[in-house]
Amino acid sequence: MQAEEAARRWLADQGVSHVRDGWVSDEKPDALLTANEVAHSWAGDVFAEDLDAADQVRLAFGLLDLLDEYWVTREIRFANEGAEGPLPADVMWDGYRQRLEADRDSEAVTYSLWVDWFEDHATSATAFAEVLGNDIDRIVAEQSKALLRRARRVLECSGPVRWTVKELTYRTAMRLPALHSAVFRGLLASFHDVYGDLEPAVALTFLGQLDLPTNTQHLAELRHVLAAGHKNHYRSPGAWDDALRSCS
Repeated sequence: MQAEEAARRWLADQGVSHVRDGWVSDEKPDALLTANEVAHSWAGDVFAEDLDAADQVRLAFGLLDLLDEYWVTREIRFANEGAEGPLPADVMWDGYRQRLEADRDSEAVTYSLWVDWFEDHATSATAFAEVLGNDIDRIVAEQSKALLRRARRVLECSGPVRWTVKELTYRTAMRLPALHSAVFRGLLASFHDVYGDLEPAVALTFLGQLDLPTNTQHLAELRHVLAAGHKNHYRSPGAWDDALRSCS
């Protein structure tokens, strides 16, 4: 909440304020702006502020809390890779972890992880380790609501992460029945995502160890394609349709 209020004050200093139906700027007070338009127009300016890099990152995450727009995370990534980058890794990844644990919608954050960090093999291993892999043992041991919330959200969008990077984390998460559904959705995404990655034999073994309702959607189909040795929907055209027919 403090970060969000700091971002609200910062936007006000830029002449941007919230009204009932959206946002307005002092420059064009009659033009109603969406949160997405505000993000595209002002989020990048955070990293030109006369603040140290850590405070710039905190302000950017406050803007994300305030606007709930994916584009803010893009500006964070741009700044991390820009001429003044990289950003302080501890502050940046702590910002992701906090929002993955928060009891509020996290779609912008999980989408950012999925398409910007996990699909890029140059960053996926580090990103996955920072948001889940490094502390999966602690999460399974402590089982707090916030930590489990983070684990579920990361597992479910981890399809593009290389199997060699995520296998041990999946295996550890499977020790906790509360994470079985999230592991299943991670396996399903690992098969279906364009950049999804898995090893069929090991994934099939994992699938057999999950305690899932027998009517779990696509459980039978996923078992079918893995048993046939298929690694990815897009590398095996027709395999999923065949599974749908066989399991109907």
